[in-house]
Amino acid sequence: MTTEIGPALEARLWRTALVLALLTVFYNLLEGLVSVAFGVSDESLSLLGFGLDSFIETISGAGILAMVLRIQKHPDTSRSVFERAALRVTGSAFYLLAIGLIGSGVYNLAYGHVPATTIPGVVISIVSIATMWLLVREKRKTGIGLSCAPILADAQCTMVCIYMSLVLLGASLIYALTGIGFADSLGAFGLAYLSWSEGRESFEKAAAMHAGAGEEEA
Repeated sequence: MTTEIGPALEARLWRTALVLALLTVFYNLLEGLVSVAFGVSDESLSLLGFGLDSFIETISGAGILAMVLRIQKHPDTSRSVFERAALRVTGSAFYLLAIGLIGSGVYNLAYGHVPATTIPGVVISIVSIATMWLLVREKRKTGIGLSCAPILADAQCTMVCIYMSLVLLGASLIYALTGIGFADSLGAFGLAYLSWSEGRESFEKAAAMHAGAGEEEA
């Protein structure tokens, strides 16, 4: 649903979108580097995979960043041109995330890997959940205010990362209490399905916007 807003509010919301995109890119790069470093030093596959997934989230944030900068640079060009590109970038990030989750889940099951809890893993997960939730909340508010599907899709991509943090913590707790070591793999498969569905939806929205633009030109 499109909401009419004034020029001043619209400009402020685009500035907010720019800040959120920058925060997403820089935070996920930092989180990815820290997680991979601890994952290698602690020989923790969960942390290593978590770090690689952070880099995938960076792709979605970079797509939104490029979209906002291009819209601000070309205010007279239709937003839909840039929004379609951003949706495809976010959709691709979702697909990569799904593939990574399936791969890690299959590997864990095949080799009997268990989600051993590490202090760095717990700390990183808690910080990630708190930070990502703030980003999701602000992205949703901004996306709704601007009626911008790519920003809302990026918010959902960030939400999937929160789910991953919860799975990482929950699987470790389940293993510690019950000795069941495949809970994280089941969670990974569920998140992979969600990611793939969100990726397909992003590409469908981009296609629908393209079709709508074609009808307007005709």
